[in-house]
Amino acid sequence: MASLGPTLPGLAQNTGASLGLIGILFTARSFGSLVISSVSGSIYDRLRGHLVMALMIVVMAGLTALTPMVHSIWLLVALLFLTGASQGLLNIGSNTFLVWLHGDEVGPLMNGLHFFFGVGTFIAPIIVAQWISIQGGLTWTYLLLAVIILPTACVAFIPGPTVPKLAHSSQKADLDWGLIILIALIFACYGGIVNTFGGWIYTYVLKLDLANATQAAYLNSIFWGGLTVGRIIAIPLAMRYKPQNLLWVDFLGAFICLVGMLIWPGPLNVIILASAGLGLFIASIYPTTMSMAGQLMPINGKITGYFSIGSSAGMMVVPWIVGQLFVSNGPQSFIFVLISNAVLAFLVLAMLGLRTARKSVVEII
Repeated sequence: MASLGPTLPGLAQNTGASLGLIGILFTARSFGSLVISSVSGSIYDRLRGHLVMALMIVVMAGLTALTPMVHSIWLLVALLFLTGASQGLLNIGSNTFLVWLHGDEVGPLMNGLHFFFGVGTFIAPIIVAQWISIQGGLTWTYLLLAVIILPTACVAFIPGPTVPKLAHSSQKADLDWGLIILIALIFACYGGIVNTFGGWIYTYVLKLDLANATQAAYLNSIFWGGLTVGRIIAIPLAMRYKPQNLLWVDFLGAFICLVGMLIWPGPLNVIILASAGLGLFIASIYPTTMSMAGQLMPINGKITGYFSIGSSAGMMVVPWIVGQLFVSNGPQSFIFVLISNAVLAFLVLAMLGLRTARKSVVEII
């Protein structure tokens, strides 16, 4: 996932697309995830889930290998759409299975799962930076990433969890759509920030002439490295504090880091600190929101799919908006969009707090 940002200028050169147009690749990938999330949520409730996950891994590896070989922008858009669909289905399975296995105790383990997501996103930009400098092109870089992906398909040989009775019963019960929508919006705000920053920070520092291509790729890795460290820190915090409280701190910290970049846009050291800090604070948002949802309602594949729709929508819309404003209003618009996203998250968290408080009062009565 993290390889797209540092390779964006190279893919633009491959396809002859402008910088404003090439940003549609983020939209295509996230739209693929959104579509698959909206139509396939019950797959894991019915089929052998680990086999589905293994198949998606093989598909992702093949699509990754093909990415630098495509020289038509619209064919590349289609390929990224399929990549996003594969990623989306894989994410639904991993998150759903962890909730099924560990129930209310899932918080620290969910952070552990997403810590390894952080490891991958930290390593990928380093691989890109090194291989581009050695090989001078994208083809071998993407082939290496494809080879790295493949061994994880061995998940097909591991027995998977069965659908818990509570999740089965929730398929027939009336869903709390208000709660589902608010939680999906939190995922959307998170997805908008992480995908946009991780995807555009490389181009942002290049356009402001603050770093060369290799330094920009390492800056991208610093952001994902902060996210990885943040998920280690979040494991004991998830055992001690309520998910809602952690989410307030997370989004507030992200907001402060983004405002810092807005006030001091020039010094590279400030951007390095802000990138690491942003990754650190947003690290636990996804797993914390997922564990919070498991406490508030029974979780099945379909409900996880709804949450994935929210995350995919944020990952699709926000980077696209940045791509349009980046050319017309300048690189600084990148920061304004992300700050607006953080403010929206505060409003959603406030509404969620009011709703859960009201629901608790009703249940007591």
